Amino acid sequence: MQHPPHPPAAPVAAPLDAGDNVLASLQVDLDENLRFADGQLVLSERALFARLGPTAPWQRYELSPELTLRHHDHAGVGTLEMADAQRLLVRWRFTLGANVQALRLVKRFEQLQQARAQGVAPEGDDPTRCPTCRAPLPPDSDECPMCTRELTEPPSTWVLLRLWRFAKPYQGRLLLGFLLTLASTGATLVPPYLTIPLMDEVLIPFQNGKSIDPSYVMLLLSGLLGSALLAWSLGWARTWLLALVSERIAADLRVGAFEHLLQLSLDYFGAKRTGDLMSRIGSETDRISVFLSLHALDFATDVLLLGMTSAILFSINPWLALVTLLPLPFIAWMIHLVRDRLRTGFEKIDRVWGDVTNVLADTIPGIRVVKAFAQEAREAGRFRDANKQNLVVNDRLNKTWSLFSPTVSLLTDIGLLVVWAFGIWQVSKGQITVGVLTAFIAYIGRFYGRLDSMSRIVSVTQKAAAGAKRIFDILDHVSNVPEPANPVKIQALQGGVTMDNIGFRYGNRSVIRGLNLEIKPGEMIGLVGHSGSGKSTLVNLICRFYDVTDGRILIDGHDIRSFAVSDYRRHIGLVLQEPFLFFGTVAENIAYGKPDATREEIVAAARAAHAHEFILRLPQGYDSLVGERGQGLSGGERQRISIARALLIDPRLLILDEATSAVDTETEKEIQKALDNLVKGRTTIAIAHRLSTLRKADRLVVMDRGEVVEVGPHDELMARQGAYWRLYEAQARKAEAEREDGSDHDAVLIANTLPQPSAHTVVSP
Repeated sequence: MQHPPHPPAAPVAAPLDAGDNVLASLQVDLDENLRFADGQLVLSERALFARLGPTAPWQRYELSPELTLRHHDHAGVGTLEMADAQRLLVRWRFTLGANVQALRLVKRFEQLQQARAQGVAPEGDDPTRCPTCRAPLPPDSDECPMCTRELTEPPSTWVLLRLWRFAKPYQGRLLLGFLLTLASTGATLVPPYLTIPLMDEVLIPFQNGKSIDPSYVMLLLSGLLGSALLAWSLGWARTWLLALVSERIAADLRVGAFEHLLQLSLDYFGAKRTGDLMSRIGSETDRISVFLSLHALDFATDVLLLGMTSAILFSINPWLALVTLLPLPFIAWMIHLVRDRLRTGFEKIDRVWGDVTNVLADTIPGIRVVKAFAQEAREAGRFRDANKQNLVVNDRLNKTWSLFSPTVSLLTDIGLLVVWAFGIWQVSKGQITVGVLTAFIAYIGRFYGRLDSMSRIVSVTQKAAAGAKRIFDILDHVSNVPEPANPVKIQALQGGVTMDNIGFRYGNRSVIRGLNLEIKPGEMIGLVGHSGSGKSTLVNLICRFYDVTDGRILIDGHDIRSFAVSDYRRHIGLVLQEPFLFFGTVAENIAYGKPDATREEIVAAARAAHAHEFILRLPQGYDSLVGERGQGLSGGERQRISIARALLIDPRLLILDEATSAVDTETEKEIQKALDNLVKGRTTIAIAHRLSTLRKADRLVVMDRGEVVEVGPHDELMARQGAYWRLYEAQARKAEAEREDGSDHDAVLIANTLPQPSAHTVVSP
């Protein structure tokens, strides 16, 4: 029996040799049977010491070059395995609360082995440094901020560089866009330079009585007009080209994230909110698209313009150029100061906005339940609270940003004032002309404008980085149901299923343990047992929604993990207790598993599922729209459409998970007729609480606490008077009591359809 965790025993020193030093340690809190226990691992420079109980002796494993230490985790349980070149030597298990210490120990072990292989003396244990990454530890702390960072760590701007994998297919167009940016930026810098001869050689001499040369003036004005037109055309081409590329990058990112999401196992979705995932794939990719098409382009233009302008200013007058650059250090310092606050703030905004969308994703699909229980005010309050929290986080960030942006503008205005003052002083000394000062002021207007724009890019960059991090959190997640490296091709599936000593755990809770069962091709098996006995988990494992943690499941003699996941699941038909229908026509829902099915095939499947008649009564028949999740159809109608959907793909392996438990008895009879057509010639595994629905099963498998306790036909199990007999008797007595009470007319029909006890059955009073 599993016991609750208790505080680990006080660490006991391992028996080290003289001169040996401890490099890392780990509290092992699970034993081989996944019960809580006190254990320790201690890594020294010469050996690994293990003790699996507070009073157990220490085991010593001498370090040698062929030893390896592997770490992996599954369903909340971490495992360390030590092996040599031939075999696995020992395995230790622990809850993931100790995962950081385990990773440190493995990292230190690998460093130690690498140092030995290179003939270098291993580093001793330094209490001021992290034993994993050797980084300095904060004062008065033994936790490394790098190794123990939270999942909500603020995103780094460098995460945007990972978008290159999506931008690489468009690198030719991106290069052309960069060249256009370079050319258009250069064109915008021509007009201020032409103001120098226009002032010094035309306007000022004219004020002093010298006549104007019209041809020279026309040449200068033509240069101004030509450069403006050239800058406009190049800017238009650059903006259009890069906008197209950025939209395609965002589209590829959106598709890549969604496709990867579809490949993840069910346990990932169990820990995520629908609204949050929708927000990531929808709004975050839109934010990245806007960043790439507008802000990244502006940033590149700003950098080029600042660089070119600086070069021109220094070529005209180095001293005046130095004065122009005076605000730069102060602006850079402010950007550094505010960046971390913005980075943390935008990450919080994304999480809070996810909470807002979660309320919407919960409430809108469940609007019928909300209205049935008159909880509109409650859901409105939930949304109001989430929206209020969103305002609080945004207000906190806007407080920082509202101070930063005007301060940058103030610094640039002060810089412009200093340039004016210094320029007038140089003109008075005869060191520069009025035309040079005019050109300087024109260039500085562009320079400071771009500087102010660059300071604002900090905000949008951090927003894009936060969005990219949330998307890459999806893309970096590895499915717990991996595809095989060399999948076995399924030729013709017969449907024989063998479960060879399988086990499965949710976290440290064992759900299936040591289960052995063989199902012959074409056989119908009924799974019965109390709620929580492991029935649904077993069919989830057969469908490979999860992978077993121990043992193996074979189909026709092949481990199901050797098949490509999609190839294997095409041969499985699944009918659930709560059938899910997509928004679309009835025909599209029936053909969901076989989109290329003809109308004749769809109608034939509907006829076999006893759905054809009610479908024809719909306004547009097979082309009638089905509302979201099947709204507008009764539970029995939805179930028969799902049966038709399973029939159409002609599966060799059929899973019925409480397919008739959510309907009335008359509807159950209709569904049962459809199921009779569905199970013919297929290996069928059916789960049902109503034992009447399993009366045609070849064998019944009784499960209790993740184990098979009885297997056999109904009559044989009744004769044993074991677990199945108790289930049957309990259900029969309940139906009888409800019939006599008259409180449930369905119970009367259920009792009448229950399998009748054989002559040797003992009926309890």
